[in-house]
Amino acid sequence: MAVTDRKTHGLYLVGVLLAGLTGTLAHAGVLSDDRADAMYHSYNGGGVEVDGPSVLVLKKLGESVALTGNYYVDSVSSASIDVVTTASKYNEQRTEVSAGIDYLSGNSIMSLSYTNSDEDDYEANTASFGISIDMFSNMTTVTLGYAYSWDTVENNTDSSFSRDIDRQNYRFGLTQVITKDMLMEFTFETITDEGFLNNPYRSVRFLDPGSPVGYSFQPEKYPRTRTSNAASVRALHYLPWRASVFGEYRFFDDTWDVRAHNIGVGYTHTLRDRWILEAKYRYYTQDKAEFYSDLFSRPDAQNFMGRDKELSEFHSHTASIGLSYDFIQDGWSVIDRGSINLLWKHIWFNYDDFRDIRDTSAAPGKEELYDFDADVLTAFVSIWF
Repeated sequence: MAVTDRKTHGLYLVGVLLAGLTGTLAHAGVLSDDRADAMYHSYNGGGVEVDGPSVLVLKKLGESVALTGNYYVDSVSSASIDVVTTASKYNEQRTEVSAGIDYLSGNSIMSLSYTNSDEDDYEANTASFGISIDMFSNMTTVTLGYAYSWDTVENNTDSSFSRDIDRQNYRFGLTQVITKDMLMEFTFETITDEGFLNNPYRSVRFLDPGSPVGYSFQPEKYPRTRTSNAASVRALHYLPWRASVFGEYRFFDDTWDVRAHNIGVGYTHTLRDRWILEAKYRYYTQDKAEFYSDLFSRPDAQNFMGRDKELSEFHSHTASIGLSYDFIQDGWSVIDRGSINLLWKHIWFNYDDFRDIRDTSAAPGKEELYDFDADVLTAFVSIWF
């Protein structure tokens, strides 16, 4: 198996898809209506192609209990810059299955869920618990959450290789009705990671005068622990012409010295009675990890060494547009409502200290900086019944 950044792209894609599917701020005190979603998603950028289907079903049992189930598939084909410069293209498939239960009691909802994600050299399991409470005449919603994950990392080139990762996630959220037209939400999240946190296929490069290209490679090595914190504030303002504006800011930092800022704005507009148009823009910037370098001065230059471009200093711009159409509004047979949804995102990634070593015209460390564009497409049908 080649050096790969598929884990990073997979996590990023999940975040992109979830952002596209969740357009409102948190609210407790009521269970969601019975619903089924069928989705197709795709990601294409930087030599990585990811696509596949997903099916989500939510079913209430009475007025107090709701069950959810989700099946999600990623088919990955990668010829990313890491792959083409150190190994060969690969193809694989990741399958994710999750199940959950929500229990409504008064103005609070308690949730339990379990998720399993499996691919040929990585298995992830997550169990989570959350509670959401409406207070002060439903003007304030408080959410608390905890999740525990246990992952197993393997290596397709070494059948004896098997390493574990344990993760804990703590979440707090506060949603407040500011006026009859405005909502605000604050969230804080802490994640602790412990175990084998680097990629078994990835390498770092170091200066080597004896090499024809002036550098050589050695396996990367990360710390075995990481603690990260993220705080965000979001606001949603409803406009009098059946539209709304949206804004958010998020700050992230961790014990690897990675610090990131995210700013997003959006506008949603209702067209006639059946159409909803949404446009968003997102800017992201981050500093590099303390042990990251595009080119080390010598082999074993320090205790921890990494060259994952997602740990480098970089920034990105994301522009997206979404369109939703209610093809059933007033019910038909057993269907209460149906909608078709399309979401397209274009992302520009610009790396400030990760070099494109395919540029052989320059000396090591002087190659062109790497950048690429990516397109993300999500199409799904939702049926309420």
